[in-house]
Amino acid sequence: MDRFADIRPYRDSEVGMVISRLLEDEGFLDTVARFNWPRLSTYLPAVLRLVIKKRLRQQTRAVDSVPSMQAVIAKYMEKIVNETTTSLTHSGIERLTAGRNYLFISNHRDIVMDPALVNYVLYCAGHDTLQIAIGDNLLKRSFVSDLMRLNRSFIVKRSAKGRELLSSLQLLSEYIHDCISNESSVWIAQSEGRAKDGIDRTDPALLKMLVMADRKESLSEVLGRLNIVPVSISYGLDACDLLKAEELFQVEVTGSYEKDEDTDMRSIVRGVLGQKGKVHVAFGEELKLSNDDPHSVAKMIDDQILKGYDLSPNNVLATEKILELKLVERNKAIEELLGTVPIQIQDRLDFEARINAVPDNLRLGLLKNYANPLLEISQLEA
Repeated sequence: MDRFADIRPYRDSEVGMVISRLLEDEGFLDTVARFNWPRLSTYLPAVLRLVIKKRLRQQTRAVDSVPSMQAVIAKYMEKIVNETTTSLTHSGIERLTAGRNYLFISNHRDIVMDPALVNYVLYCAGHDTLQIAIGDNLLKRSFVSDLMRLNRSFIVKRSAKGRELLSSLQLLSEYIHDCISNESSVWIAQSEGRAKDGIDRTDPALLKMLVMADRKESLSEVLGRLNIVPVSISYGLDACDLLKAEELFQVEVTGSYEKDEDTDMRSIVRGVLGQKGKVHVAFGEELKLSNDDPHSVAKMIDDQILKGYDLSPNNVLATEKILELKLVERNKAIEELLGTVPIQIQDRLDFEARINAVPDNLRLGLLKNYANPLLEISQLEA
């Protein structure tokens, strides 16, 4: 019996059936149409569905397994990287041992691109691709679930409540351990939801979930079997910076943020298609654990993520603005970090244009999103 059938990625034998289902899904075809031809999709939806279906059928005609699907996705990723980044670099990948499965715990800035970029860097370096943890809050449409599970994603049931939640967390923990022991590496975000304010923190609750698979042993022993490697992802430009600033402002004013049906989809599309500047993926060192306190382990992960962060001109320029506003006191650690990133005249012009285009009520939230990584690193160095 397949205990993990409801949450695991699709298998080779299921790929053909799922692709056929997607090609008949009007919601999926209409979404592709809106992304590619926003105006035409309003006036000629039926025609565009036929065109898209024909094109996708041609592109996927040789896809009959997960690896062949990954090869198609890799071509799309190459296009996205070429068109939306000025560079994609990585560090620390030489520390990974071929044939060893890892649990990559990463900071979380973008819904889709964070795991996609980690996966792409591994793929290009000749490593096996990994499985990706994704919350069911993003899978409100069946075709989104199908797409993600085709791309080796497994489902985290965040919407469950009470006993069902405990049961789903237990199953999730067991599944991740099963992957690391028998199948593949895994990517999971350090906390639920993206960092909207630029502050990366590992939720100790994540670590408690990971040890639910074996309650008889200590936290350090159970986590030690997962070969945990912290990963730090840095974007020179956050394609969703304005959306995040809007959310922060609404929370500040009303105490909460209400999503509509398309909120997550807007963030996904903007994150994928928006400009990202220089992107860096830093693989940390595998954790060596002797501590059973989840808060201490979380701090170990956070420290590595901060040390791996690649500061951009926007981080520096936003910090300068925060200092001008006297929201933070200058100190030696901040001054030293400000001097580590060369700033060109064009960097300042681009940054000023970006800030000036933001409504006054959202400007501070956007500045904090870029300044906080540098400020957090300064505290680490202090």
